Amino acid sequence: MAGELTTSEKKHTVGRLKSRPQFLAVREGEKRRGGLFLVEVLDRKEPDSQARVGFTVTKKHGNAVERNRMRRRLKEAVRLHAGFAMQPGHDYVVVARRDVLDASFQELAAELKSRVETRPKHRRSGDGRPRNV
Repeated sequence: MAGELTTSEKKHTVGRLKSRPQFLAVREGEKRRGGLFLVEVLDRKEPDSQARVGFTVTKKHGNAVERNRMRRRLKEAVRLHAGFAMQPGHDYVVVARRDVLDASFQELAAELKSRVETRPKHRRSGDGRPRNV
């Protein structure tokens, strides 16, 4: 039939964050910094639900044309390279930096994939002791 997929592989889709409260909730999660963007990750504790992603590009990074180009490049990098690596039940917000415009697409996709796959680091206990003692 027309419109059917010819492969039996299950496609891994990623949902979208659309409302402001969803974006604000993700800000409370883990932050993974990089040269081209910041990725904020929140575990919703719902392993059966799909991963969701949102994109943020602030006005200080250029006019509307440039901001939309940054957003489109990030969306395509997620679709092609990083969507499969996103954990079910997690929300991701990608906060772009100006360098997204100048980076090659391969570099952008590789960094995005590495930021998404990064596992949280163990934090030191806040016992107040100096580090070099």
